[in-house]
Amino acid sequence: MHELGVVFHCLDSVKRIAEENSVKRVASVTVEIGEVSTVIPYLFEDCWNWAVKKETVLKNAGIKIERIPAVTYCEECGKEYPTVEYGKTCPYCQSERTYLLQGNEIIIKEIEAID
Repeated sequence: MHELGVVFHCLDSVKRIAEENSVKRVASVTVEIGEVSTVIPYLFEDCWNWAVKKETVLKNAGIKIERIPAVTYCEECGKEYPTVEYGKTCPYCQSERTYLLQGNEIIIKEIEAID
C-alpha cells in the first residue's frame, strides 16, 4: 500500500508550510487526487486518519479529498477526451498519438488553520 508513503509526504509538506507561516494547528487539509494517479482515495483517507493521531501541528486534522478527472489530448485531431473511458486510443479519430493532460497528480489544494 503506497498510500501511506504518499500520506507521509503530504504530512511533511503541510508541516513545512505550517511552520513557514507560523501556523500552530491545522484543522483540515484538502487534497486533489488524480483519477489515474494510482492512489486509492479511501485508503489514503484511512492512512491519513491513522497518521494524524501521532502528529502535533496536524493532530486529528481532517482530510477532504477531491478527484481530478483524467483527460487525454489527441495530437492527431486536437481533441480532448476522458482517459478512463477511452484509454490511449482517441474516440474521435482512433489515433494513438495521445498524451495525458491531467489526472495523474496529487495536489495539496488547501490547508485550514486554527487560530
